[in-house]
Amino acid sequence: MSKAYEVTILLVEDDPGHARLIVKNLRRSNIMNDIVKVSDGQQALDYLFSKGKYAGDNPPNPLLVLLDLNLPVLDGYQVLQSMKSDERTSSIPVIILTTTDDTREVSRCYELGCNIYITKPVDYKQFSEAIRKLGLFLSIVMIPEGRRRYVQV
Repeated sequence: MSKAYEVTILLVEDDPGHARLIVKNLRRSNIMNDIVKVSDGQQALDYLFSKGKYAGDNPPNPLLVLLDLNLPVLDGYQVLQSMKSDERTSSIPVIILTTTDDTREVSRCYELGCNIYITKPVDYKQFSEAIRKLGLFLSIVMIPEGRRRYVQV
């Protein structure tokens, strides 16, 4: 690959404290990509499908979604299912970031098409460290652009 493309990160998180902590620790890991924050599942789908307040906008391509499961309006499962069942968004990588660690829920997310499942630690320092490590991972991962090209975060 001769050229890396900028990846926009869509952060779907209803807890403003968690959202700030995620962004802060991604930045500490030198992830300087644009981060779009939305606070519920409907806003996420509106952004992805250019509806509601995002009507007429084309979301950037490529995208990476950091998705909480416990969201208002539409939960993370509904967002994930909608994304993976639509040809326009099915190839967008989704990383689940949630406090839910039930093995049935983990399995459900993978069955619905998530790419990575991360349980958010309750402890502040552990949470910060987990996000920092996610940032290190994101600095080397390849993200699909559309269906033909791959890009680096």
